[in-house]
Amino acid sequence: MSDTRRPHGGPHDERELTEPVALCLPDGRLNPDAVGWSRTPLHDCRLPGRWGRRKRWDFWGVTGPGCALNIVCADVDYLGIADVWFHDFDTGASVARSVPVPLARGVALPDVVGGAPIRFAARGLELSMVEEEGGTRLRVAVDGAEPVEADVLVRRPEGHESLGVVIPWGERRYQYTNKDVARPAEGVVTWGDRRYELAADGRSWGCLDFGRGRWPYRTRWNWGAGAGVVEGPDGPVTVGVQVGGKWTDGTGMTENALCVDGRLTKVSEDLVWTYDTTDWLRPWRVRTPRSDQVDLTFTPIHDKRSRLSLGVLSQSVDQCFGTWSGTIVPDGGEPLAVDGLFGWAEEATWRW
Repeated sequence: MSDTRRPHGGPHDERELTEPVALCLPDGRLNPDAVGWSRTPLHDCRLPGRWGRRKRWDFWGVTGPGCALNIVCADVDYLGIADVWFHDFDTGASVARSVPVPLARGVALPDVVGGAPIRFAARGLELSMVEEEGGTRLRVAVDGAEPVEADVLVRRPEGHESLGVVIPWGERRYQYTNKDVARPAEGVVTWGDRRYELAADGRSWGCLDFGRGRWPYRTRWNWGAGAGVVEGPDGPVTVGVQVGGKWTDGTGMTENALCVDGRLTKVSEDLVWTYDTTDWLRPWRVRTPRSDQVDLTFTPIHDKRSRLSLGVLSQSVDQCFGTWSGTIVPDGGEPLAVDGLFGWAEEATWRW
């Protein structure tokens, strides 16, 4: 059955922020001045106040010719998680390692984007996310019969913009997210005797999802991202797509944006997502209902299916990888046809 999500109003009047701001008041409530969006990370995401509902994570998704790599380090107060997943699209084979850490002991995440190195090492898994000149260095080592090692630099081009946005469910439930798409990636991943080369040639990309906030216990979301080089009216242009839904509905804010040659266009409409939950590999459609700013079809080739039930914690995630095509309208008003932007689209349901 087709699953079509009804939009909840818009376009929204979203405030653009241009100065640094604290996400929270001293007692842990949402700072009203923090609600808005920005083109660069401006929010200090310290989360004072009560323990238990705080969620912090840094996620990197890297795609390259024939492969994808996910890296996450998270702290949800009562649990820490370090997780690595690597997939070979040509063979259909995957390798994954996830290490839970009770009470998130020893999991240290910065309060600002890129504010400090993130490192983890335990139970056969090592990972690090470290800022250096020109980009973010990602390193992974997973032991086993066929060990996985990765050393990838996700470059940050000069003047490149990312989407920072605060989603306000209320004064005690809120989220800051920074979505940074279309960053060229280069490096090497090895898996046993197989070697995967990533080069900043328009086929390898990194995407950051930085999240800090206080969440309700039950949550459902859509998220999609993709990047590539397409032919524009004046030559090749780099395009990044960042789209979301469900979890932002009714808040007056969205996490939707386009990034064309590093310049961000904020999309201030709740999107309509149409897809088939009985067949995740059928094409998806994502569009703006009140304009032609976004009209995209996502064609999946692989479903990364995750299911977890661990006491109070559970998840159901279908992260589908594939290509985006269709039409977008960035700032300036000229439609841009896109085709073959590789990335993902997902539906996630959490109790956490």
